[in-house]
Amino acid sequence: MSEHHTVTLTIDGQEITVPLGTTYLEAATMLGIDVPHICYHEALTPPAVCRMCVVEVEGARTLPASCVAVCREGDVVQTDSERVRNSRRTILEMLSSTVNLEDAPEILAMIERYKADTERFAGEDFARREFEVKDDNPFYIRDYSQCVMCWRCVEVCADDGQFAFALNFGKRGFHSHIATFEEKPMPETTCVFCGQCVGVCPTGALKPKVQWGLEQGFDLEQIREMTRRPRRRKVQMEE
Repeated sequence: MSEHHTVTLTIDGQEITVPLGTTYLEAATMLGIDVPHICYHEALTPPAVCRMCVVEVEGARTLPASCVAVCREGDVVQTDSERVRNSRRTILEMLSSTVNLEDAPEILAMIERYKADTERFAGEDFARREFEVKDDNPFYIRDYSQCVMCWRCVEVCADDGQFAFALNFGKRGFHSHIATFEEKPMPETTCVFCGQCVGVCPTGALKPKVQWGLEQGFDLEQIREMTRRPRRRKVQMEE
């Protein structure tokens, strides 16, 4: 490969030459370095919203998201510096204070890895995100109390996958969440029930109806009845 089409950089003390346009995350992966991430998925366009994959680049003022930041000639990169670890730890602590992560094993592993204090932001000034469990179709439920807004479901529903465009953001600020147009029930949207959104969800916010029903303690006959008569249920979150 021509040198004009490659760049050479150092990541965690290891020198590597990669094709022009390679991201830091891709280069680190080539070296066998594990860079944690939540929103990134290899089959989707990186949305760069979770900021868990940030790295420290010598001379840079900020910590770039490695899933979209491109390698440059001569870069010296650290994927696990103290500054990076502090950033990741804070993100995990903030997520823990507002989102139910009990069905997010990969994120729970990150919490353990970075020794995040899940109670750091707990208290009266930090409210939990609570949403109704949306049980409006025969195939899957939507529990946005478990959603970390990673954007994966929106992308795979759009032009990264199904081209159905049934999902997007709803409301703003603390109350922002993944939603359908005008909060319509899923059967009234352009959803084709392909299940790809469920497959890429990292937290259990989207879950097959049968799996969810069994976890709630329902028997198969009760679950069959639920698939015939979808409805909405309020899930009470712990304070």
